[in-house]
Amino acid sequence: MSDPRHILITGASRGIGRALACHYLAAGDLVFGCSRGASDLVHDRYAHFSVDVGDEDSVDALFKELRGRIGALDVLINNAGAASMNPIVLMPAKKAREVIEINLLGTFLMTHAAARLLRKSSAGRIVNVTTVAVPLRLEGEAVYAASKSGVETFTRITARELGPFGITCNAIGPSAIKTRLTQGVSDKQMQALIDRQAIRRGAEVSDVVNVVDFFLRPESQLVTGQVIYLGGIG
Repeated sequence: MSDPRHILITGASRGIGRALACHYLAAGDLVFGCSRGASDLVHDRYAHFSVDVGDEDSVDALFKELRGRIGALDVLINNAGAASMNPIVLMPAKKAREVIEINLLGTFLMTHAAARLLRKSSAGRIVNVTTVAVPLRLEGEAVYAASKSGVETFTRITARELGPFGITCNAIGPSAIKTRLTQGVSDKQMQALIDRQAIRRGAEVSDVVNVVDFFLRPESQLVTGQVIYLGGIG
């Protein structure tokens, strides 16, 4: 059996992040999760931290703790996200700033802080979470989609900058999927999104896990700078 990987997952208290944490714990890895709130996930190979990924001091405190515990980080999954389904003219500036700080600035801060530990891994991996709202240009999601479009560009450039150190960086864009971020989206709206896909069914967390697993495989060392959307864009 191979040595357990050290995996850090943001937004790990619920939804996709929690499912990923449970998946990699079941695989025998050591998992570190963080979110702004607490987590009730208990496991002898899991540690949870309260972190605001959009705040530099909070992120720095997390990595100070991690450096005291581990010599290298193998995987960073930037899953934490914020959304606000509002037309541009109704979007409060405060909410727009929060969405951008968590989605885009948070991805930068976590990657920036993790790079030194990832360089010490024999196969460093970064996976960022984006959204099909980018290619679909969904009305009412201008700020959310713009922040994730920034994440995609950040992913591609990070792949080039960190590639010489053996670190890959890719992104996954889940299609219509029931999570906390989409709880304000009606069933009718969700179905309208599904109808725009090549494969007309909602995504499951297992679909996301499958693609993340692919990115993390040792055989995927030449797969970098890629953005994979689930479902196909019809």
